[in-house]
This record gives sequence, structure tokens and C-alpha cells, in this order.
Amino acid sequence: MSDSKPDLPDRAQRMLRSLIDRYARDGQPVGSRTLARELGLELSPATIRNVMSDLEALGFISSPHTSAGRVPTVQGYRFFVDTLLNVQPLDSRSIEKIRLELSLEQTPKHLVESASALLSGITHMAGVVTLPSHEHALFKRVEFIPLSESRVLAILVTGEDEVQNRMLTTEKQHSASELQQASNYLNEIFAGKDLAEVRATLLREMQETRSNMNNMMMTAIQMADQVLESKQSEDFVMAGQTNLMEFQELCDIDKLRKLFDAFNQKRDILHLLDQCVHSEGIQIFIGEESGYQMLDECSMVTAPYSVDGQIMGVLGVIGPTRMAYNRVIPIVDATARLLGAALNHKE
Repeated sequence: MSDSKPDLPDRAQRMLRSLIDRYARDGQPVGSRTLARELGLELSPATIRNVMSDLEALGFISSPHTSAGRVPTVQGYRFFVDTLLNVQPLDSRSIEKIRLELSLEQTPKHLVESASALLSGITHMAGVVTLPSHEHALFKRVEFIPLSESRVLAILVTGEDEVQNRMLTTEKQHSASELQQASNYLNEIFAGKDLAEVRATLLREMQETRSNMNNMMMTAIQMADQVLESKQSEDFVMAGQTNLMEFQELCDIDKLRKLFDAFNQKRDILHLLDQCVHSEGIQIFIGEESGYQMLDECSMVTAPYSVDGQIMGVLGVIGPTRMAYNRVIPIVDATARLLGAALNHKE
């Protein structure tokens, strides 16, 4: 995206804002007569058509083949969001409702699930929340328990005795004694270190010459890598995906299948959310800006949430590009702040 924005005359700005507002409401291309009624201005149809032609030449609106009306483009939405949007803070009643829903009695995992459901319920779109990052949680210990020829149960204990169970698939069968040796090795090397340091060390170890390692060390490192890697696949909670089926532009079966496949596989969505962890405040990806084809018809509005001043995760809303950004942005912002406050209390 270019940082330079065209100098748009006031009349054209008002028309673009009005066209986007109207399209956000009903999802139908907006014609010049409809726009004239929306604006309530004494402008001739020719004047409106001329301004719309200018907006189309700038790439802010386009004309679908099946209609004489116009619809906003990604560039049009981006100009609207960056330049024309007036966002009001969420009212106190709505904030209090969110605060009550994010009950301080819940576990961190339940808080994240509640936040996701809240975002979905309030916006009638999909709500997504990454689980609190454990990058700086301490590695306490890991145990490996054989289940079958190629399946092993890994029990990872971190932080305040938080226990995570992971099912691993191994290339060959390992005896209980071998697995015990592997866990002893890892516990001796990594106990007391944070998970970010553990991951970095594992990466270095795996890149070194394997001839320097005995079989037990290699087994231990490969299994530890699986434990930490498998954790990544469960790093966010999503609610309300089926709400997206209510929007005409998203209800095409092929589009829905690709979108839901992306939700299920999680990898691309996680990559997008990871970009937001390193950015302050609200981040908005509109259509193709995400870089993922299955999200070309969608927008994502995100905000990071923090505990003790440290960003722990990201939450957001996924919906059609014609979402009401002025409504969604303050909801996402307030939910991020209140989730952080609730998690801070848990700490």
C-alpha cells in the first residue's frame, strides 16, 4: 500500500463516504439516484455521475458487469478507513456488558473463548482471539508416555504448573526406558528457561551436525520440537464462522469452502495474526491486503491485548469488506483492553 493519498475534493469525499455507508447496509451496488437521496443535496444527476466517474478513475469504486451502480474497491475502503472514518469510543453500557462477560472467575482459556464469542455475538461476524503467548513462560518439565508403536503422549508443564497434553507421532517405536531418558535429558537441559529460549536452542541443535548427537539426544530434541510445534496449531480460538454465510458476497460455496479450510488449517490466519502482535493499536487488513486469496472478500480488524504492559496476544473480527468499520473498530479496541485487564487480574 502506498502512504501517499490523493487530494480528494470535499464533494467527492462526501459521495464516497455516503456510497460506502449505503453499500455496507444492503450490499447492493449504489446508483446515482440512490446516492443523490442519501446525500440530500441539490445536485444534478450529471454532476453526481461526473464525480462517480472521477472516483472510478482513481480506483475507489467500480461498476459490476451486472449493474449500473457502483461498489467500493479495496482502495476505496482503505481511503475511507484512513481518511474519512469517524470512530466514536464504545458507550459505557456496552463496555460494562463486555466487562461482565469477561468474568474474573474464568480461567485464561475460558476468558479467551468468552472474548471470541463476545466479538462474534456483538458484530454478527467471526471473532478470533489468540491464546496468551507462552513465549516467556518457564519450561518446568516434560514427560513422554508410550501409547502405541508410533504414538506418544507428551505432558508439558510450564509456568504456574500449567499442564498441556500433546499427542505425538514418532518415526519409530521407542521403549518406555528410551522415552524416560529423553525426558530426563530435556528436563536437565531446559528446566527454568523460558520457552522462547528453548525454541531457539532446539533450532540451533537441529541445525548442527547430527553426527555430534547420540540417538537419545536426537530423539529428545525431535520430540521436544514436536511438542512446541504442535502447540502452535492450537494458538487461537474462533467463534461465529457461520455468521459469514449470511453475507451475500461470501455465500458462494467455493468461497466458503476455501475460507473455512483456512479457518480449520489455521496456518494462514495465524501468520496474519502474528503480524499484528508486533504492531501497536488497531490493525486493519482489507480484502487482498491480507495477502491470502481466500480472504480477498473479507476484512480483518485486530488489536493486541496486554498483561503487565507486555503484549500477550491478538484478537479481532473477520467479516466482509463492507463491514461497518466505525462500529467494529471500537468493539475490537474495547474488548482487547478488557481482556487484558481480566487476564492481568488472573496473573
